[in-house]
Amino acid sequence: MLRLISPKRLRQLGIVGMNKRNFVYIAQNNPRHLYPRVDDKLKTKLLCEQHNIAVPHLFGVCSVQSHVRQLADFLKDDTQFCIKPAKGSGGKGILVVTGRDAENFLKPSGKAVTPEELCRHVSNILSGLFSLGGKPDVAIIEDLVQFTDDFNGFSFEGVPDVRVIVYQGYPVMAMTRLSTHASDGKANLHQGAVGVGIDIATGRALKAVQHARSITHHPDTERALSELVVPHWQAVMELAARSYEVTELGYLGADIVLDRNRGPLLLELNARPGLAIQVANGKGLEPRIRLAAAESDKGRKSVAERVAFSREHIAPL
Repeated sequence: MLRLISPKRLRQLGIVGMNKRNFVYIAQNNPRHLYPRVDDKLKTKLLCEQHNIAVPHLFGVCSVQSHVRQLADFLKDDTQFCIKPAKGSGGKGILVVTGRDAENFLKPSGKAVTPEELCRHVSNILSGLFSLGGKPDVAIIEDLVQFTDDFNGFSFEGVPDVRVIVYQGYPVMAMTRLSTHASDGKANLHQGAVGVGIDIATGRALKAVQHARSITHHPDTERALSELVVPHWQAVMELAARSYEVTELGYLGADIVLDRNRGPLLLELNARPGLAIQVANGKGLEPRIRLAAAESDKGRKSVAERVAFSREHIAPL
């Protein structure tokens, strides 16, 4: 049975609602002219490379329909890669390929995708089927992240990521998003991935949810989610904090993946990060953002100083 919580109780818990997120945190911290830096994943990737921030390697970009006919030849020697729309959202339009079966491509679930189906998918991306506002888009083809063994049993058929909310350069809340069979290998909560709240002081799991309901074990592997500890936590926090200098956006979500060979990589940035992270953590964003704002008002700090402050002072809230 669902238990409802009153608006008064939500305010007491510091839960941020959609209106406050949109009209206060986003509107007052994210100038609209800077949105293309994060709404266009190709621009984000190139911007990060300019700032020496590690990102998945770019194989190529398919920008016009005539490129689609060249795809089969372009990918003939590649067995693992990811195709995504540059202006997509919510994980829509992402195609992950983890193997080959003769000329066909294999998804993490083992399902085969024919070359014709792959070309049709890319053509749909170019036509704007998955982009914000349905506008014409380009398809990014990038190297598949080889995720670290530390996540074995915590994720199924896909690459897990870490979402960190950053306010004025201070990491304020984090969660991992673990793929499931239901999410088709994608780390997207709306498609059935598991969200695990993470203690920003230690990188350890706090609690977990799937479809906004608390769970204790991964639905596919049955591994206890309380055992999860995100490796390279200091590097993850610093990578998230650096996204403030890259984008100049005061309120954003940084999505980070852990590659077993290259370490933490910045996957995407989001100017309108969702609020489900509060459910995964069992805590509200409000007091954390208030403390980060007060510290930011004291003057510009280095990335290391901001991360140290977040781990020591914001994490306990």
